[in-house]
Amino acid sequence: MASHEVLLAFVQAATQGSFSAAARKLGKSQSTISAAVASLEIDLDVQLFDRSSRKPGLTPAGHVLLQRAEEILAATSRLEMAASQLSRGIEAKLTIALSDTYQSDRFESCLSAFEQRYPDLELECLIAECDDLIALVQSGRAHIAFAEKQDHYPADLEHQTLDERGEISLYVSRKHPLAQLDLVDEQALRQHRELRLATVLNPYESRSQGRVWSAPSYLMLLEMAQGGFGWAPLPRWLVEGFGAGRLQELQVRGWPRSVAVDALWSRLHPPGPAGSWLLARMLQ
Repeated sequence: MASHEVLLAFVQAATQGSFSAAARKLGKSQSTISAAVASLEIDLDVQLFDRSSRKPGLTPAGHVLLQRAEEILAATSRLEMAASQLSRGIEAKLTIALSDTYQSDRFESCLSAFEQRYPDLELECLIAECDDLIALVQSGRAHIAFAEKQDHYPADLEHQTLDERGEISLYVSRKHPLAQLDLVDEQALRQHRELRLATVLNPYESRSQGRVWSAPSYLMLLEMAQGGFGWAPLPRWLVEGFGAGRLQELQVRGWPRSVAVDALWSRLHPPGPAGSWLLARMLQ
């Protein structure tokens, strides 16, 4: 198996155009580079350079193996970077839980920067709502959550409100009777089925009167509304992305509603360096 130094000498000799240029680049003597390339040719039983002219050039086999050598060096570099991060206490995996009320250009921008800074760290994103989101952070299943702002949180959670806000409005299928009304009041809403968000942990909390179907995610409520089963409060970005043309926004007093979003994390299971970096970028 060729060593890292030997492969590096071969790649530099090929890309710099000469053994002497590779030597200067690596701070080695020309004889050291020549010996490294020669030993690699012996190990591989392949001639990498055509030395018949004054300036050696890659053989056809050398061109093929140059690509493979570059791949090995890149993989080695990623391995060393990942090991260095882990040795400094950076988490091997970061889990983020998100509410569908939150859709953010800032989050996408931060993820791009995060990928550049921690290219080998595994990232997991979970979708949940309300009490389910809080439980994910409390249990340590998620390191950070972005959730619709609540008035009170458990004592073991830290929270901070983001600058960005979401927006929720009421929607029905275009074929639903409510879609024919210019203005909709509370009495009209009560005459039709409500499609309501219910968490897995507290399915009966804040139970309303009348006919109700519930689901633990806004995307499922959107699909129910598209099927004409009732009216539902839904994040506007979700409807624009997945329900455009099939759902109609209802004109109801007090709607749409602006939704503040909090970042949540646990005092008992705080995010590590990578999670803290991402959280700080989100809260800027």
